[in-house]
Amino acid sequence: MFSRIMVATRGEIALRIIRACREMGIETVAVYSEADRSALFVRAADAAICIGPAPSAQSYLNIPHIISAAEIADVEAIHPGYGFLAENAHFAEICETSAITFIGPSPRAMKLFGDKCEAKAVAKQAGALTVPGSGGPVGTDEEALKIAHEIGFPIIVKAAAGGGGRGMRIAHNDISLVNSLISARREAEASFRDGTIYIEKLLVGTRHVEVQILGDAYGRLVHLGERDCSIQRRHQKLVEETPSPGVEKSLREKICETALKIAKAAGYTNAGTVEFLLDRSGKFYFIEANARLQVEHPITEAVNEFDIVKEQIRIAAGEPLSISQKAVRPHGAAIECRVNAENPSDHFRPCAGKISLIVHPGGPGVRIDSCAFSGWTVPSHYDSLISKLVVYRPTRAEAIDTMRRALKEYIIEGIQTTIPFHQEVLSNARFISGDYDTSFADGIVLP
Repeated sequence: MFSRIMVATRGEIALRIIRACREMGIETVAVYSEADRSALFVRAADAAICIGPAPSAQSYLNIPHIISAAEIADVEAIHPGYGFLAENAHFAEICETSAITFIGPSPRAMKLFGDKCEAKAVAKQAGALTVPGSGGPVGTDEEALKIAHEIGFPIIVKAAAGGGGRGMRIAHNDISLVNSLISARREAEASFRDGTIYIEKLLVGTRHVEVQILGDAYGRLVHLGERDCSIQRRHQKLVEETPSPGVEKSLREKICETALKIAKAAGYTNAGTVEFLLDRSGKFYFIEANARLQVEHPITEAVNEFDIVKEQIRIAAGEPLSISQKAVRPHGAAIECRVNAENPSDHFRPCAGKISLIVHPGGPGVRIDSCAFSGWTVPSHYDSLISKLVVYRPTRAEAIDTMRRALKEYIIEGIQTTIPFHQEVLSNARFISGDYDTSFADGIVLP
């Protein structure tokens, strides 16, 4: 087992990893930008090294600075969390050449899943359905228009190296498709330094369902069940729950089994997520795989009573999976609300600034993953996530009641947050019934 690990990320996930390491008796070294000098994760680590000014390109995305810090701190491994360099195969390769273990999948698997066109090819080889579309990159507008006429509008344009909703556009006719191709290429190039795009049929009325997988270096793979991530805005997830209220037992088994086949075809190790769109007829289509820990991993941990971060570390250290598929028996229901520094009444406009007062909710069944405290200034340079509010109860109905109570208790003053949006969602009849899809959030209107 490792004795010292560097945590190469920031915010609540950095603190989450540091806590897991502390319980395992592993020393931690945090890296931070000048904007995060007073952050909780910096205080929580055994040691901390400043790696640059606030802009991520000069700090959290600065590979030479991070590797230099790792060598100075004499760490044995680096955990990238999510975001920043978590899915950067080049960074993982540099870690290997520097004799530092990268806590995540192999660079090969990361490259396969990092390119959505390659990932679709792997999924097809594994026998999974994929969304009708180009099947690979589209080079010209004429090619895209030809495919669009064959499969029919609406069309969604996606960046092959995309993530977080960036490089994605929806088109309903020829003119909007051409404009979408231009803007998607431009955004993909700016965000990922790769302007490669592809197109798919936009499936309407579907749920976004993903499966948590774990794999070790000995070819063993397990899934920990599915999560429903259908409540999203502009392809950004806002609320997640497990189990999905739209998936019954036999369908769940099929989806999870398909996810494992895809992971096996890619030779996948460590933690990852295989994502699908599920239509009302019960057909599910592979859309992508995330070669990293997910923001919403706590709800899966809750229903399985299992620590995914600790398992990531054990796998990276060369240990076999500590759990078998037969032993995976999720129970109860869990919901996560992402509390962001955004104004939901003003098109979710970012609201960075100083938190004058924050009082986190508590009580039975409530978990808070957060790095925020009273007097802390939410930086404008990074993601607007303040905290993840997670509840776990024996039934979905009880989980909804607990989440509504926790949201009412949650006090954040000084900035606008998405708490009012979540309160509307948890009180909405469609959500309570479980009959919702990816268009649901568009219908939420705040009073």
